[in-house]
Amino acid sequence: MSTTQIPDWAKEFTGELEETKATKKATEFETLLSETKAGSFVEGECYTGKVITVTDDYVMIDIGYKQEGLVFAKEFRNYDGSLKVKEGDEIEVYLEKLESHLGNLVLSKDKAEILQAWDKISEACEKGEPVQGTVIAKVKGGLSVDIGVKAFLPGSQIDIRPTKNLDKFIGKKMEFKVIKFNKKRGNIVLSRRAILAEERGKLRDETLSQIQEGMIVKGIVKNITDYGAFIDLGGVDGLLHITDMSWGRVKHPSNLLAVGDEINVKILKYDSAKERVSLGLKQVLPNPWETAKETYIVGTKVSGEIVSVKDYGIFVELSDGIEGLVHVSEVSWTNVKGPIKGHNVGETIEAQVLEVDIENKRISLGIKQFLDNPWDALIAKYPKGKEVEGTVKAIVDFGVFVDLGEDIDALIHVSDLSWTKKNVNVASEFNVGDKVKAAVLTVDGDNSKFCLGIKQLEEDPWKKIEARLPVGSVVEGEVMRVTDFGAFVELETGIEGLVHISELSEERVEKPEDVVKVGEKIKTRVMSIDKDEKKIALSKKNAENADLGAYAQQEAGSTSALAEKLKGFNVKE
Repeated sequence: MSTTQIPDWAKEFTGELEETKATKKATEFETLLSETKAGSFVEGECYTGKVITVTDDYVMIDIGYKQEGLVFAKEFRNYDGSLKVKEGDEIEVYLEKLESHLGNLVLSKDKAEILQAWDKISEACEKGEPVQGTVIAKVKGGLSVDIGVKAFLPGSQIDIRPTKNLDKFIGKKMEFKVIKFNKKRGNIVLSRRAILAEERGKLRDETLSQIQEGMIVKGIVKNITDYGAFIDLGGVDGLLHITDMSWGRVKHPSNLLAVGDEINVKILKYDSAKERVSLGLKQVLPNPWETAKETYIVGTKVSGEIVSVKDYGIFVELSDGIEGLVHVSEVSWTNVKGPIKGHNVGETIEAQVLEVDIENKRISLGIKQFLDNPWDALIAKYPKGKEVEGTVKAIVDFGVFVDLGEDIDALIHVSDLSWTKKNVNVASEFNVGDKVKAAVLTVDGDNSKFCLGIKQLEEDPWKKIEARLPVGSVVEGEVMRVTDFGAFVELETGIEGLVHISELSEERVEKPEDVVKVGEKIKTRVMSIDKDEKKIALSKKNAENADLGAYAQQEAGSTSALAEKLKGFNVKE
């Protein structure tokens, strides 16, 4: 039979056979193609895929494999919980498994980013280049930073200076340097301080090259101390001392400035060798003393706040940088020596301008000028010579203070206690509370003096001494004291005269005590009287000479000679 002649039933069978072979070949080709395609995807590698579907739980991604892969949606969430992916986005993913128990690819975006991040970190560390990251949380000892992987930023590496408030950095994007990393352990340590130090170094060189004394520059308050503030001028710190902060009084720098404040300051001094800069803040402001003469006119009333109270006066701040002093003598008409009472720091008071000294930056003030002057009433009430009676209020070395029932106490000076008593011991003569009578001597409001005298109640015995003890008369008296140069003899109560050693005897006298004794009564002749100095010169040897004529002949020479001898001797002693 010819092969070309095939029965119809055979043809039908042959056709089915050919179709079966074709189908088999197609299936085998598809399987081979699938196996070849699957073989090009390797677990543990990263691939680019396209987002097919986005749900709250998963994101479906096609990487060109025979089936899509799933990624947990949490890997795409922002810090606020929102998803940062949408359908159609192309992203890098990490192939964890070719087939899960559900039959799909298992992918991870985070692991893909981690692999990429480690490559960048390794390269940045080798080259010393910075990496960018976002602070995501505060952790023990520092901050956690997302630089593609989680890294640790120690507290000491956050800033150039210590920082206590770490919360302010959370969510901020910044540059860091990788100072240590271990890929196997997954440890990465960052430093922001290193970045800032490099930037500050460059800025410092630039600032130092431009800085000059007298310049006014901008700066930021970096740190505040008890004695001033450190100002960052741009990589260079300058010291603003407390005395250069304000023309006025500054209790503490923190009352005027706060860390972070931006201020204009003047460069007062620059030491290029030590790279030290001294700054002034008040120097960029007007000096209030330049207009003080026109602002504070003598005789006008001003008001201000008490900033200090001392024993010697009250300091009053009249305006920023201008202070006046109310001297203790200008606080009250009566209390002229202090301590000052009734005035406290922080109070506002009114005062009168008494003097303005621009050169020395001083303004003298007075507050007693607004009070009634009690001295006016005293002057009218207590004329000189008036006899008064009062109570001893206080006893001092130089006298006693007497209360007459006035706002001002009167003083009886020790020299006004007696005409004749010398070296009076006030404490032994008076007691507090004693009643005393005295005469008014002085009421001086300008010098704040109210003086009394007890001895002025009686006539000065020296006033008419010559009438009672005329020169040439012989008088009897008691020897009160014997000295090397003579003897003092009391002629009347409190009235003494001196018998010089040369007038004790006609014979030469080596020691006065060989001739006279204390307590002995002797006769002497009055040789001379000096009322102003309260001195009386006596002679024992002349008193014994009854020949007045002889005395008269000797008087001219002996009196002058004796007066010469008595020079330098105080009869009062």
